[in-house]
Amino acid sequence: MPKAHFALAELKGEVSSIPNQEILLNTLALQEAKDSSEVENIITTHDDLYKSTLNLVNVSSLEAKEVQNYISALKKGYYKTKEEELLTNKTILSIQEELEKNNAGFRSVPGTSLKNAKTGEVIYTPPQHKQEVEKLMSNLEVYINTPEMDDIDPLIKMALLHFQFESIHPFYDGNGRTGRIINILYLVLQGLQELPILYLSNYIIHHKAEYYNLLQGVRDNEEWQEWLLFMIKGVETTALDTIQRIHDIKKLMMQYKQQIRANYKFYSQDLLNNLFKHPYTKIEFLMDELSISRVTASGYLNKLAKDGLLVKHKLGNQNYFINEPLFQLLSK
Repeated sequence: MPKAHFALAELKGEVSSIPNQEILLNTLALQEAKDSSEVENIITTHDDLYKSTLNLVNVSSLEAKEVQNYISALKKGYYKTKEEELLTNKTILSIQEELEKNNAGFRSVPGTSLKNAKTGEVIYTPPQHKQEVEKLMSNLEVYINTPEMDDIDPLIKMALLHFQFESIHPFYDGNGRTGRIINILYLVLQGLQELPILYLSNYIIHHKAEYYNLLQGVRDNEEWQEWLLFMIKGVETTALDTIQRIHDIKKLMMQYKQQIRANYKFYSQDLLNNLFKHPYTKIEFLMDELSISRVTASGYLNKLAKDGLLVKHKLGNQNYFINEPLFQLLSK
């Protein structure tokens, strides 16, 4: 437990050292969205995913759109939680609505069950009736937002909340992804993180069978210790990985800063931020974020591409530019 808290504190400090935190929110949130969707067998490539952020015509796959929905849901939940200093069912419903692009709300018809993916055997039947689902979610909302109800470590409570939410299984679809968003929002709510960038999805992908077995172990045999240790280890491992990722981003930013400032009169911090907020960027992004003309933005990007700092691509009659070292860093 102390190791996990130490790693979280170090990560919080690293985040504060990035001058423009949108860089982390854009890049690391995108990675989490990809990984969390992959847990649910929604698979997309990094290339498709980054292209989808450009809003180019006819390049976004259905899977990439699903991942983009996840990013929107994460950000919506984050801003609501920060503003209200609460994590309410209204916010949870809005997260799921953004994920699924519908407003079905909590399940209202019996019949939902969780099955073994290989055998089809029913391994768990969550609450079936709408009134029970709503009552359990109301209880969960109170538990999330009333710290005086118990005196336990926030990491243990996060693991308890995750188990409870996944066991209630309140939605027709999107429960896994919504539950993983709730994890990080709870850490933000508790002040253990400032930005929602500690993501357990990659850890779960690498321990997927164990994750589901441990969830079921609690349901069947109340094997709480194994579940709690798994989740706490996941927090520690993920925090350390994220710290290293931020170190790598900062190092690469410094290299680009030195090269651009030494060789181009048009260097600015806003330009540097743009190239790292958007691994794939385009003229319109520079125009909006630097308040410059199309001709000027085009000149900047083409010059950087000509000199090898960006890689220029053409799709139809549209150009986009890749920060290749950043892309490779985020994709590994």
